Amino acid sequence: MSTTTSYPRKLLVLTAVVLALAPVAGGCGGGGDEAEPEQPTTTETGGAGETTLQLAADPGGALKFDKETLEAPAGTTSIELANESSLPHNVAIEGGDVDEESETVTNDSTSLTVELESGTYTFFCSVPGHREGGMEGTLTVG
Repeated sequence: MSTTTSYPRKLLVLTAVVLALAPVAGGCGGGGDEAEPEQPTTTETGGAGETTLQLAADPGGALKFDKETLEAPAGTTSIELANESSLPHNVAIEGGDVDEESETVTNDSTSLTVELESGTYTFFCSVPGHREGGMEGTLTVG
């Protein structure tokens, strides 16, 4: 067998191996700058689905949440807010006929559960000055 005959064959085999492994390698990686969309955690309660969304206040005390958008299906939705800072925060929702807020906490967590129809709502911190400082986002219910 000559070298010129085996080189194209080796190249063909190497190409086939690389193409076969490409989809596997594509799932691995060092995590780029792309943020994964918020995936709701759904729990069943009494046969009816309830969606629980996780939200966190900035642990350093900045007036911001860790997410600016949330999504949930129509129905019972809970937003669980983690606040690891000593600055008081809560979570409130308004839009349509909804105008609700959770208790205000520091170094603790709180939650707000509401029944939501399809539409767009605003979630925010209702502590005076916090919403104006940037603690708000959009909740899309479909």
